[in-house]
Amino acid sequence: MRTIQAYRFALDLTPGQERAVYAHAGAARVAHNWALARVKAVLDQRAAERTYGVSDDQLTPVVSWSLPALRKAWMGRLKLHESARKLARRLEAGTARIMSAAVRRDGGRWHVSFTVEVERAERTPDRPGSVMGVDVGITHLAVLSTGELVPNPRHLATARDRLRRLGRALSRKSGPDRRTGRRPSKRWQRAANRLGRTHAGVANLRRDGLHKLTTRLAAGHGTIVVEDLNVTGMLANRRLARHIADAGFAEIRRQQLTYKTDWNGGQLLVADRWYPSSKTCSGCGAAKAKLALSEREYHCQACGLTMDRDRNASLNLAALTARHDTAGSGPVAARGADQKTRVRGQVAMKREPGTTPVGQTGTVPLQGGTTNRVLTRAH
Repeated sequence: MRTIQAYRFALDLTPGQERAVYAHAGAARVAHNWALARVKAVLDQRAAERTYGVSDDQLTPVVSWSLPALRKAWMGRLKLHESARKLARRLEAGTARIMSAAVRRDGGRWHVSFTVEVERAERTPDRPGSVMGVDVGITHLAVLSTGELVPNPRHLATARDRLRRLGRALSRKSGPDRRTGRRPSKRWQRAANRLGRTHAGVANLRRDGLHKLTTRLAAGHGTIVVEDLNVTGMLANRRLARHIADAGFAEIRRQQLTYKTDWNGGQLLVADRWYPSSKTCSGCGAAKAKLALSEREYHCQACGLTMDRDRNASLNLAALTARHDTAGSGPVAARGADQKTRVRGQVAMKREPGTTPVGQTGTVPLQGGTTNRVLTRAH
């Protein structure tokens, strides 16, 4: 299986290389013109030498036109901060081809990112028939249908006091002023670097935790079911926005589970955005019309089931797989509403005949059988 994969490495630049990188950052057009002139000059020189009767073996050596060779001539040899042996072995074996490279600075450190076309071996999950429902949240980063609670590390909240202290220290320094043309002081630059490194450390810790969680899920289970959360809309809640951003909800599904399930031979199923996984009883299928966010325990009035609301939601997500299997590869109906329920209490639209009226709780068929919402497979 051929796929496009990125390899990202930190760099250890010499002072001269760092000045050169700063000077050329954002100068892609300048670098392109330099490389074009370099190659064209060699071709013109070889053409001129041929007119003088110079044999081919004595002509000016040809300059490599490959992007890595031109980048090496432009920047020189750069030292990596970490081992790149894994990528080097793929290149030596011919199972990888570097397509492009980009250098950027994050948190006071330079990184190089290689876009590589990789030939990956076919894999199968450890348990191909296992179905895992994943409900993400703030109290716990993820609640799995097996009952496992993945703790939320809250990296930003942990570093908040240090970030405030560094921010106040930075505000006291003499910073840049574009109106007067004032350059920042050395102390301001050092304080800004300390603040940037702290923010980068928080982002790295969050990224590392999410990668470990998604890799474990994708490698261990054949089917993973998640919700299509409206993260942008959730960030509009000013009381929860910082905690939601710190958890990285969008990163879990949109960027990591999507490609990792493909790499490991599994499948990722995405429940409809309005599927009421928290409002539906995982035992009898009864659905509540309203469920406040403050209610952390789910109490079913129909069968008496009492369970943590996140665990209940994860079980409902896992149950959707049965509907997907019976319907084949096409979309599968899942219970939900075509419009979000308004704060003032507007009833969800397009309910099927026989569903519960407003303000009551009734029993409905198994998950996935009451409206025309869909369960889709992520690609």
